[in-house]
Amino acid sequence: MEDLLSTGVDWAPVSNRIVTCASDRNAYVWTLKDGVWKPTLVLVRINRAATCVKWSPLENKFALGSGARLISVCYFEKENDWWLSKHIKKSIRSTVLSLDWHPNNILLAAGSADLHCRIFSTYIKDIEDKPGPTAWGAKMPFGELLLEHKDCGGWVHSVSFSPSGDQLAWVAHNSSLTVADAAQGKEVTQLTTDLLPLLSVLYVNPTDIVAAGHDCCPYLFTYTGPHALECVKKLDIPKQTSKGSLSAMQHFRNLDKKATEEDNNELETLHQNSIM
Repeated sequence: MEDLLSTGVDWAPVSNRIVTCASDRNAYVWTLKDGVWKPTLVLVRINRAATCVKWSPLENKFALGSGARLISVCYFEKENDWWLSKHIKKSIRSTVLSLDWHPNNILLAAGSADLHCRIFSTYIKDIEDKPGPTAWGAKMPFGELLLEHKDCGGWVHSVSFSPSGDQLAWVAHNSSLTVADAAQGKEVTQLTTDLLPLLSVLYVNPTDIVAAGHDCCPYLFTYTGPHALECVKKLDIPKQTSKGSLSAMQHFRNLDKKATEEDNNELETLHQNSIM
């Protein structure tokens, strides 16, 4: 259905719906009917390419980031049988690159190319009950800005809430991993690594974080409190390759064809390119 590059996809496991978005500024919700996936166009109302999309935990809405310097929070209106959107524009100055939902289905974290990481409220009174207070804040009208960390050191490629929702981790293009801790007064702990830039981050339990990127290898980090963020180990075990000796003829063939002395350019990691 998309006319240009597809930039995001997410599956809702309970309702069994898929949402996709693309550079053509459109988003579709796909529903399985009689063995066929049928798309429904969403009114996202953006004038730049969509960049990422994410279902909420309760699957009653989804968030879509874009190059239009805004976030579209989309929900289904039963009366008119279509998907509508509300926009969050407050303080966003560049393309939204990453999104993640708080477990309470209300708060939404966003990383963007303006070097900022933010948390917004997405409370829509027409479809959900009024939320209770969280460690990030108590007043949560739609679009309320609950956290704004400035100058993250580079584009914020990925964001991830902890299972409790009290911590938020993000990775930026300066090879850093950062954790904001709402349970500790929103204290921010940043670890600048000697790795190539990380592109993806995921909380796997209350203290462990996995991140990966241009090093083609996932790394395990732990966060146990303010200023207690560290890299524990690589999760990829290097492959043991045997590079037998080359014959003189093969040696010169490689130099002639590839300007290299060996015919084995594989990395030691399982992945041979960046982990997205």
